[in-house]
Parts: sequence; C-alpha cells; structure tokens
Amino acid sequence: MGAIDPSTEAEAGKEEKRSAVVEKEEKKTRDVEQTERKDGDPQGEKEVVVVAMDPTVQTQSDTTRASRLQTQRAVPPIHVVTQHGTGPVAVPVPVPVPVGSTPPQVALSSLNSRNYTNKISLFVFLLHFAAAAVGVCFFVYKSIEGAVDTHTHRAKRDKRLLQYWVPPIESAVLLSIILAFSWQKAVRTKPEFMVTFILWSSFVITMAAGVMLVCFSLPATAGIGAALILFSIGSGLYACWVTRRIAFTGKIFKQSMIPVSKFKGLNGPAYLMVSLGFIWMLLWCLAVIGALDFYYPPLTIIYLVLSLAWTAEVMRNVTNLTVSRVIALYYLRGMQCSTQFSFQRAISLNLGSACLGSLVVPSIEALRILARGLNLLEGEDEFMFSCAHCCLHVMESVFNYGNSWAFVHIAAYGKGFVTASISTWRQFQQQGMEELVDSDITSSVCFLTGVASGALCVILSASWTFATYRHYTATVSLMAFFIGYLMTRIGMALPQACVACYYVYYAENPGSRLFDTTIPDRLERIRTGRETMAPTPRFPRRITRT
Repeated sequence: MGAIDPSTEAEAGKEEKRSAVVEKEEKKTRDVEQTERKDGDPQGEKEVVVVAMDPTVQTQSDTTRASRLQTQRAVPPIHVVTQHGTGPVAVPVPVPVPVGSTPPQVALSSLNSRNYTNKISLFVFLLHFAAAAVGVCFFVYKSIEGAVDTHTHRAKRDKRLLQYWVPPIESAVLLSIILAFSWQKAVRTKPEFMVTFILWSSFVITMAAGVMLVCFSLPATAGIGAALILFSIGSGLYACWVTRRIAFTGKIFKQSMIPVSKFKGLNGPAYLMVSLGFIWMLLWCLAVIGALDFYYPPLTIIYLVLSLAWTAEVMRNVTNLTVSRVIALYYLRGMQCSTQFSFQRAISLNLGSACLGSLVVPSIEALRILARGLNLLEGEDEFMFSCAHCCLHVMESVFNYGNSWAFVHIAAYGKGFVTASISTWRQFQQQGMEELVDSDITSSVCFLTGVASGALCVILSASWTFATYRHYTATVSLMAFFIGYLMTRIGMALPQACVACYYVYYAENPGSRLFDTTIPDRLERIRTGRETMAPTPRFPRRITRT
C-alpha cells in the first residue's frame, strides 16, 4: 500500500467540516419551519420571505452551496419564496425609459377609411333614381307632346294644366329656394333670436294658411285647411311646452356654428344641393302632368311623390355628411379639411349610408313623436297605458340602431349606418347625456322651419290658383307645401349637422379646449334638479295601481 499524501488528507478533512456546517444549517432551518407549521397562522395567510443575495458578501458555506447549484437554473438576484415551498416567483422589474424619449402613445382612430358603406342601400337608391329619372324625362316629353297637339281632349286638358296649374307650382319652387337660403342665413347670423322666431312664426303662418284654405269654402281645401289649423294648434302648444329650453338651444346653435366661419366654402355643398333640388323639382312638376295620361295615374304619381321625398332627403344628408366631415377633422385633429374632398367622400364612399339613413331616420323620428305623445296622454286608462308602454319599449330598442346622430360617425370614421348609430348613442350613455340629448329641440326647430316655408308656399300658390282656376286649388296647395318643406330642409342641413357634431364630439372628448361650459352646466342643472322642464322620458313610467 502506498503512502497517503498529507495534503490530500487535509483537503478531505476540510471538506468534511464544510459538509458538517452545511448540514447543521439545513437542520436548523428545518427545525424552524417545523416549529412555524406547528404554531400555524390563525388567519390562514401565507408568509412571504424575500431573500436578497448580496454578491459582495460570501461566506464559506455560501461557496459550498453555490458549487452544488451550478448545474441548476439561474436564480435572479431578487426572488420571492413562499413559506410552504411553492417555489420562487420572479418579481417583474420595470424597464427604465431612456432620458429624452417620450412614452408610447395610444393609436388614434383612423379617419381615412376607403370602404363603401351600406352598399345594398346604395344599389337600391341608384336603381330607383335611374327609373325615376327615365320616368321624369318620359313624362315631361308626354306633357309637351300633349300640349302641342290641338285636336284632342287630352290636349285641351294639358294646356289648361300648363296654364293654370304649372305657374303656381313653379312659383312655389322659386319661393322655396329663396326661403331655404334665407332661413339658413338667418340662423347662422342670429341663432338665439331665430329659435324663438321659428317656433312662433310656424304657429302663426300655418294658422294663417289653414284659415285661408277654409275660407275658400271648397270641400277639398276645407279639409286641408282644417288639418293645417290643427297642426298649428299643436305647434303652439309645443312652443309653450319647450319655452325653458329655448335659451339653451340658442346657445347650442351659436357655439356649434363657430367653426363655420373658419371654413369659407362650407356653405357650398348646401347651396349646390338646394340648386340641384330646384332644377329637379321644376322638371318633376312638369312630369306630373304627363303622368296623368300614363297607365294607373294614381300609382304613378304616388311613386313620383315618394321618389321626390327620398331624393330630397338624400340631398339633405349628403350636405349633412359633408359638413360633419369638415367639422370632425376640426374637433378631432384640429385640421382644416377641404370641403370639396369631404363632398366627394359624401357622394361616393358614404352615399349608401345617406340613402339608408334617409329611409330609416324619418320613420324613427315619427315613432318617437308618437311614443312621447302617448306617454303624455296615457293617464290612468289601461289601454293607453299599454300602448304607451309598448311604443316606448319599441322606440328604445330601435333608436339605438338607427338615429340621426349616426351621420357624424359615418362622415368621420366611415362606419355603416347601424354601427355608427350604436357607437354615437353609446358615447352619450357613457357621459350620462341621454336626458340632455332627448330634450334637445334643434331637430324640431329645423322641422318647423320647413313647415313654415311650406305654409308660405301654400299662401302664395293657393291664392293665385283660387283667383285663376279654383278647381286646382287643393292639389296646388298640397304640392306647394310639399315642395316648400323639402327645399327648406335641404338648406337647414348645415346648422343641424353643426349641432350634431357639437354634441357627439363633446361626448367623445369632454376635456377639449374647443368646447365651453354650455353642455356641462346644463348637465349639472339636470342632475341636481335645478332645471325644471317638462320631461321627455325614453323609458315607460311605472305606475302603481291600487
């Protein structure tokens, strides 16, 4: 047997001592853990021990332990160990931001969508308009052909229509375009005064037109006159009901139309649409004469009337979309957008939404008026209560998917009509603005402006026709009112679009410096009960019956 190296024996002794020290420490640790388990935690909570490894201090036992852990995974400098040995849990360390750099910003919604919206509605409208255009051209030709012929009964009737029916109607068209420009200019110049003036002038003018038709003592004109008188009474009661809202509506008109002065060409689309409507209605009036000699004249004329109403409403909403696009870029990005570019988007990418909204919105607005009227008249009658309850629920469900506020998001973000309706109303709900929006009367003011223009056209055309050929007085009165109303609504699209943008973009960014305290003050008055006004609830009232 060879001799044992004394250095080797010394190293082995040192290793045994080190192992003994490590075993002692481990035993001591196990004893402490067993003692803590016996004691237990009365609240059942786990203690978390944070172990910090200091690289500058290293004992002999630490060296031995590190040599044993070299084959294991690396442990971070700071780790958390639970009492019951669930393993180390890494603590995330925040990444420092370099000096001089800016934190990442949230991406803004795109305002440059190139998708066509509501393509089916666009296809249906273009198909209908092509048929209407061909029909109008054909009927104009037939009316001229009938007037040239001098030997038939049809020729005599067409000449009589051209002599006594067309001039009053065309004069109504001419008056309507003048009124459309005048109303818009007046509202943009003195909005606070014009709100009161429109509410009461529509009552007076409609009453005067109704009384005049009743005084003609013709059965047909008496019926139309009675309807106008009843409407004027209702509009007068409405003016009394919303008296407390007039001042706020005037402020909203004034504040919302401030951006109009920054864009000199913003009136251009409205004037263009009114001019196109003027030309189309001139031809349309001549086409009605030719439609009298076509197959099924009543159905043909009804088609022409509905076509004119839809076309005029689309013209109004094209103006609405153009103005909304320009105002949207101003509120959201602080940009001055080209009115021409916005108009091109309105008649191309967003025309389908304008066509769909032109069909849906008037129906929904009529439903809202009916539901609110039933809600006010329900009383204690069981049948009226059931009808009001049902109508209010229908209005609540339908209004979320189709409303006039949708045109703002259609123009800005290129959304479809239904999607835009949902998103705009959701913004109002998030800001608690439902009651404020429901009590808004700007759309009613624009509607009554059209009614006042229609009544003025009736006064002019009906008196002219009654003095020349009274047999046509009733039909001339109806057509004159219809034309005057539609033309003025196209002209009033600009202020109505400005108000809609003001509400929607306030709900989207209440802290913008572009908005004053008009809406916050109003919301505060409504929430605190200081704003005493007749309610216009969107939900049915719960009536306890005993």
